[in-house]
Amino acid sequence: MRVFLAGISLQGARVVVIGGGEAALAKLRLFIGSPADLVWFAPGGAPDPDRWSAGGPVPVIRTPTPADLTGARLIFVALDDEAEAVSVAGLARAAGAQVNVVDRPALSDFQTPALIDRDHVVIGIATGGAAPILARDVRSRIEGVLPEALGPLAALAGQIRDRVKASVPDFLARRRFWERAFRGAAADMVAQGRMDAAHDEMIRLLDAAAPEPGVLYFLGSGPGDPELLTLRALRIMQDADVILHDAEVPVGVLARARRDATRRDVDTMTASQVRDLIAGHLAHGERVVRLHAGDPEASGRPARERAALNDTGVEVFVVPVVAGALRA
Repeated sequence: MRVFLAGISLQGARVVVIGGGEAALAKLRLFIGSPADLVWFAPGGAPDPDRWSAGGPVPVIRTPTPADLTGARLIFVALDDEAEAVSVAGLARAAGAQVNVVDRPALSDFQTPALIDRDHVVIGIATGGAAPILARDVRSRIEGVLPEALGPLAALAGQIRDRVKASVPDFLARRRFWERAFRGAAADMVAQGRMDAAHDEMIRLLDAAAPEPGVLYFLGSGPGDPELLTLRALRIMQDADVILHDAEVPVGVLARARRDATRRDVDTMTASQVRDLIAGHLAHGERVVRLHAGDPEASGRPARERAALNDTGVEVFVVPVVAGALRA
């Protein structure tokens, strides 16, 4: 990972945009309607009001002074003249702000990602300034599959978050609750604009919350290319609490698993030791993925581990890989 996307609260944050061209207008539009204190300086003059007046700040037609920039959290410098941009960026940085100089990564503390804005849900795609057009293309692909109701759904979750935390103190059980809430009828009700009904449905789920049994999946890394993992395999890896893997499983495949899942290399363990380890995790209601290198249905180690589990009564869900891909 070459860049880290951090969520910066805009509540009461002073955001300054410096410039009067299209680049400055693009930055302004990002923050119009947000809770930020948005300030605009246009040293060379501003464009016609019909291009910027919709909810935006009134431009100040001069170069900002150090006092103007005091207390700013984010400052965007969108000036065409290189020397002027360098000078103003120096003032901005001296004020203690994080500075973005448009189209000049070497002068910037951060780059603006391509953003998908669903109010309470914001998704960023960044290339570190290397290929902003590519980031926008990726944004377009993702944006097309995301429901508009994501923001209201997140807002509703925020309304009951403290109640959920008090009612379900166990972290794992709480995560299970949220997964049911976000994937079930409540989400559909939010999409229909039925917020009160969605709230009632979430509370019903909360009152009915009960511990879930653990579940075990045998997966294979297949030929080793993460691009060849099936959609089902990806979903299971993203939902897993525990990943028990062979040493030979490629790093690229492991990277597709949920980041906060417990991971353990069990290559040196016997089949009975793996069985006991799995049983312990399942007893805590965890979703366990036994990730084998290659084919989970093959003879050898996968078969020995499944045989060791037979006497425990644990049901094993084997997710096959595409045999043809392994033979290719």
